[in-house]
Amino acid sequence: MKNKIKTILFIIISIIALWFVRNQYSDFNISKTISACIVAQKQTSEKFDPKEAKEYCEKQIKKK
Repeated sequence: MKNKIKTILFIIISIIALWFVRNQYSDFNISKTISACIVAQKQTSEKFDPKEAKEYCEKQIKKK
């Protein structure tokens, strides 16, 4: 009986920890992706506007 309680408690704590980490670092991943997209836009376009590039990248990333 104690073994089942420990297992269930471990699973619940693991789920909560994974949920917390996902919510904590999801913005970090999005900002890194947007930054990489802006750098790619800068390298590929002759006329570069950072504001327009950021808006374009945000639209493309949120679309996916």
